[in-house]
Amino acid sequence: MALLDPTLVAELLALGICAGFLAGLFGIGGGMLMVPFMTIILSHRGVEGSMAVKMAIATSMATILFTSLSSVRAHHQRGAVRWPIVRGMAPGILLGGLLAGGGAFALLKGQVLAAVFGLFVSFSATQMLSGRKPAAGRQMPGWGGQAAAGTGIGFLSGLVGAGGGFVSVPFMTWCNVPIHNAVATSSALGVPVALASTLGYLIGGRSLAPALPGAFGYLFLPALVVIAVASVAMAPLGARAAHAMNVGQLKRAFAVLLYGLAAYMLYKAWAG
Repeated sequence: MALLDPTLVAELLALGICAGFLAGLFGIGGGMLMVPFMTIILSHRGVEGSMAVKMAIATSMATILFTSLSSVRAHHQRGAVRWPIVRGMAPGILLGGLLAGGGAFALLKGQVLAAVFGLFVSFSATQMLSGRKPAAGRQMPGWGGQAAAGTGIGFLSGLVGAGGGFVSVPFMTWCNVPIHNAVATSSALGVPVALASTLGYLIGGRSLAPALPGAFGYLFLPALVVIAVASVAMAPLGARAAHAMNVGQLKRAFAVLLYGLAAYMLYKAWAG
């Protein structure tokens, strides 16, 4: 397979465009779209199923570093990012991402990771659609609570290759952070998530033989470059759309997306 096969480039560009737009729209880093489709792309090019899932997760997370930077800039310009929350949760996120990417990720089978992805994404979708309003007096926890929540979010994100929005957005809205601020703040949290997890993947996969030309451990570098370029260009448009939508529309659209992608990854876990 040519390293930059035109068909592959076209597939990756389309994926990057969609992922970047959704990263800005939902604050999810685009990973929940990229992982299933990257798994399909890699499987069709002969990568064994379990390795395809792992490469899709790692490559997706690496692109989120670039997408999140673009997305958070657009949200920050609108004054929507809650920076005190970012400062409170970032240390835990860094720790959790390193533990997942550098340890648990290499030890778990791809089918297990696919199942974890599907289950947690389904849970997040259900929370978003439940319609239950949080207790009026509930607020974000103090520094210790935010650090603990960040550790859990970073660990889960490192396992499934998503920017953390699938947990952090429902968590923040549960704590009475308005949905638009939660999406914007989640975009900012995607930066430490992606940084720590990608470093962990590099450590954990450093001795692996390339599964495809252009692969380095768990990372598929051609996909990283193409998707990053496309997604960075589209993330600000998604952020603009997020601020033009009402809360109900945003929650419903977020949940429908999550259910569809969760179903595919649960199927991969079962079929694997």
